Amino acid sequence: MHVPDGFFNAAVSVAAGGVAAAGVAVGLRNAKRELDDRTAPMAGLVAAFVFAVQMLNFPVAAGTSGHLLGGALAAVLVGPYTAVLCVAVVLLVQAFFFADGGLTALGVNITLMAIVTTVVGWAVFRLVLRAAPRRAVVPVAAFAGALVSVPAAALVFTVLFWIGGTAPIDVGAVAAAMGGVHVLIGVGEGVITALTVSSVLAVRPDLVYGARGLTAPLLLRTADGAVPVTAPAAGAEQAPKKAGTRPLLVGGALVALLLAGFVSFYASSSPDGLEKVAGDKGLDAQKRDHPLGDSPLADYGVRGVGDERLAVGLAGVAGVVITVAAGGAIFTAVRRRERTKV
Repeated sequence: MHVPDGFFNAAVSVAAGGVAAAGVAVGLRNAKRELDDRTAPMAGLVAAFVFAVQMLNFPVAAGTSGHLLGGALAAVLVGPYTAVLCVAVVLLVQAFFFADGGLTALGVNITLMAIVTTVVGWAVFRLVLRAAPRRAVVPVAAFAGALVSVPAAALVFTVLFWIGGTAPIDVGAVAAAMGGVHVLIGVGEGVITALTVSSVLAVRPDLVYGARGLTAPLLLRTADGAVPVTAPAAGAEQAPKKAGTRPLLVGGALVALLLAGFVSFYASSSPDGLEKVAGDKGLDAQKRDHPLGDSPLADYGVRGVGDERLAVGLAGVAGVVITVAAGGAIFTAVRRRERTKV
């Protein structure tokens, strides 16, 4: 759902830019409550993982593909405020290094993919957990939040296009087309989100922000049934400290590099939901070429590398490295700024 330049008039582009700037500012101000010395590096990894998985377009209908948006996934893993920053970092890297998503449309893209998906996805996630506050429900709640977040972003796109779209298209036709295909994409988003959250829960549930406070008590099974294990008495041997985050960070980084550097070459080549609707309905009548379209990594390739598979792989690896470096620096700085105030 990367909106290119030319889809919206100046008024909507500027207004969306204001909303995006405000959302990022709120994220920067409040992410410090979600980040600590363990989760700050993980937030950078989450941003890189979102970048990598966004390269993996999956088929959703005849001639149409979809890709992860990532707001709900990031919110469940590292918290909603940090999630807005994670996806915003991804969009900035994509726009300036890969010519993906227009520069004048950057505010629209951050509003749709970083703010709307995070707010809606987190709200639905919390609503499901409130009905059944158990750790086992976390992947189900994550699926629901991710599923709803994608058509919600498509709906907001439709409203913005109704207000300031540059093509004279009936808004009802746009809404029907965008809603239908993005519900299907939302299913894929939900599956990816649930599988990722389940994987992290299985190895380090303490690092899943959305599962905090849902730790199930340890049970000791005896002949008389299961008995909850109480805290050790004073002077008793304490449980070992929790493992560090390095194994998870290294493993997650390797997975992101593998997805972006190898698997991405086999992603669907069909246009994504927005591209398909824009082409079919004429939304792209005023589309403009990206001003950075001649950059070395434009269109997820490496200029000058003749082998397409190698070019895509190298671009994917470069994107993961740039994203994790930028995200990690931002989140570490936010955490350090908070510590200096204490």
